[in-house]
Amino acid sequence: MRWVVFNQKGGVGKSTIVCNLAAVNALAGRKTLVVDLDAQANASHYLLGSDADGLSPNLAEFFEQTLGFKLFKDEAKGFVHHTRFENLHILASSPELESLQGKLESKYKIYKLRDALRELDGYDDIIMDTPPAFHFYTLSALIAAQKCLVPFDCDDFSRRALYGLLDSVAEVREDHNRRLEVAGIVVNQFQARARLPRRVVEELVEEGLPVLEPSITASVKVRESHEAARPLPFFAPRHKLTGQFEDLHANTLGNI
Repeated sequence: MRWVVFNQKGGVGKSTIVCNLAAVNALAGRKTLVVDLDAQANASHYLLGSDADGLSPNLAEFFEQTLGFKLFKDEAKGFVHHTRFENLHILASSPELESLQGKLESKYKIYKLRDALRELDGYDDIIMDTPPAFHFYTLSALIAAQKCLVPFDCDDFSRRALYGLLDSVAEVREDHNRRLEVAGIVVNQFQARARLPRRVVEELVEEGLPVLEPSITASVKVRESHEAARPLPFFAPRHKLTGQFEDLHANTLGNI
């Protein structure tokens, strides 16, 4: 199954959700690929640490080869890297993705990622991390995906943006990818004792939006795991936050 974690707002925890769900999935014995489409490369650094710096081949090199005609192009599997974690692999990001974006848009290469991921055999799940914007790489990921998870961080700005975001997914489904479905909204950095987050989540549920359980609570342990370049199931397997990601996995990737 091909998944995308998508929100146009930055700081909502896309990379954290991608990497921790991927880690739970890999520990369950499922061969898992993370695709890091964000030029900031947060997911790449979370899984690879300093090895992500200057890593080659990477996604920028994959997209660059689509811009010209070559009789024999490198297959998608040649751009995949092993992480230090069993069953967990990555198509790593690069800062060069940003400079390539305009060229890729002008040549309408939005289906290249979908075609490349279809070539990759043997993966139980592919999880894509996206930039905090709706542009070429985000659209490519939505076209390539079957299921979409939407991180939500419980403030009023996020709530206002959520409706437009869901409309964007519906438009991509209508125009490019009839198989695309919103699998659910992931409430992230949730503060259960604060009145506003509780009220906002309750109202989203009352509106009939697909809010997933459990919510992912705020914790400094996430930052510690980022610094260690080890997702929580490897860094702190007994922590309550790890348990929340395990439960979220059971309700998403583990429920297919």
